[in-house]
Amino acid sequence: MLQGKIATSLSAIIPVGSRHANIAELHGEYRRGIEKTGLDCEFIYVLDGRHPDVVESLEALMRAGERLTVLQLSREFGESTAIMAAFEHASGNVILTLPAYFQIEADEIPRLVAALVSADVIVSQRRPRAGSAFERARRAAFHGLVNWMTRLNLHDLGCSARAMKRQVLEELSLYGDQHRLLPALADRQGFRVLEIDVRQSHKDRFEGSYRKREYLHRLLDVFAVFFLVRFTKKPLRFYGMVGAVLLVVGTILLVYLSVDRLVFQHGLADRPALILSSLVVVLGLQLLALGLLGELMIFTHARGMKDYQVDRIIEFPGDKSGP
Repeated sequence: MLQGKIATSLSAIIPVGSRHANIAELHGEYRRGIEKTGLDCEFIYVLDGRHPDVVESLEALMRAGERLTVLQLSREFGESTAIMAAFEHASGNVILTLPAYFQIEADEIPRLVAALVSADVIVSQRRPRAGSAFERARRAAFHGLVNWMTRLNLHDLGCSARAMKRQVLEELSLYGDQHRLLPALADRQGFRVLEIDVRQSHKDRFEGSYRKREYLHRLLDVFAVFFLVRFTKKPLRFYGMVGAVLLVVGTILLVYLSVDRLVFQHGLADRPALILSSLVVVLGLQLLALGLLGELMIFTHARGMKDYQVDRIIEFPGDKSGP
């Protein structure tokens, strides 16, 4: 990790999906904001799918002298894949991810980059946030669930404007929609995550309305990251906990039915509870076995797995050997 100072170069990654603003206008604002950082910057646009209007705008910018790198993906793969594809072509020690639409005021970009002096990942929290009572409640519930599962304290994971040190993306592998929960994955790897307040763009016209299935997708993403953060290296704790509860419940039911049959002479042939309790016991045993298999796999590959970061090495002069 970089210690005590900001890197001297910056790569701005802008994934372009179905939602995007006027690219020429947006690029102009981003460029003016990034110029205030005083860092050399490269712009990398990733077209996630076919967007001929965006290609035309970017080609016009390049003809006007703008230094851009444009990646055209063969089809729509998702924003996480687009970010990782752009990172493979990025050379900066500081990575800045920006949305292809207006979210924050471009003048706030230097603050994001400057905050990397004290953290590895800088997350934006837009203020002030407008929206209906339902949207405010939805955001509060979503972030409350994420913060409870990840033990973080974040409030605007929907904001794509983030700054991070290069090593963060070198250590992470994003796919699907995991870009939204990148701070949680980075924290799991031992990187320092910091959220700062930034001014929301006055051109941000998105009202925060999603299709109903999008809410289910976000919920499933949260549970997926919860498992990745908490139990990737400890599968028995997850499967074993669930399996043990089912095994105990099923065993209690079986004992009750056995006592009821032997003591009170009640028949079992026409009682569905016998089949249900037996299935619960079998399911509990299967989950325990699955957790044990996971532990065996982790143990077998533990030597090649790394889930930590060395923040710094302090050496005393007297410990150094040599002439």
